Amino acid sequence: MARRETGLVAGGYYHLYNRGVNRGRIFFERENYGFFLQGLRRYLGVPDEMVVVAYCLMPTHYHLVVRPETDMLSRQMQRFGISYSKAINRRFDRVGPLFEGNFGAKAVDRDEYLVHLSRYVHWNPVATGLVSDPAEWEFSSYREYVGLRRGTLPSAGVVLGHFAGPEAYRAYVLEDGAREMGRIGHLLFEE
Repeated sequence: MARRETGLVAGGYYHLYNRGVNRGRIFFERENYGFFLQGLRRYLGVPDEMVVVAYCLMPTHYHLVVRPETDMLSRQMQRFGISYSKAINRRFDRVGPLFEGNFGAKAVDRDEYLVHLSRYVHWNPVATGLVSDPAEWEFSSYREYVGLRRGTLPSAGVVLGHFAGPEAYRAYVLEDGAREMGRIGHLLFEE
């Protein structure tokens, strides 16, 4: 197993991501998305051991913006990925790896990037043509950010604290989500 370039330490913010092997699906039916989110809580100890700032689950990949409260993130993500893969393989009578490899992790080193990264994560379903408005995609934390859902997984206040409120964040995401993607290019998950 290759050594991770980014050390994952407690208190830092990270963009975690992975995609399906051969860029294939990792979510095959609606229930898989909920199962994945339940697994995050179970294996990553949300919210005690891990703060999830933002997330977006796409048919072929996922994005998580997190702040670990312990130095066990890499181990927890490994266990979570194995558990999810085994469950999907059992459910769909498949064999072999589900994910392309180890999950990717990029450190988020400034508040400005954290804010822009949240927009990128929430804009992902629009950028890939799945929906025309990020509020239409139910498998992301965007609905919590803009007050359309009262979920308990994301800690949206970390990002929303930079805005006058949910409507200001919504305007920020919608004003020109695609244009701003270049500002955080070093953080992005390459398709």
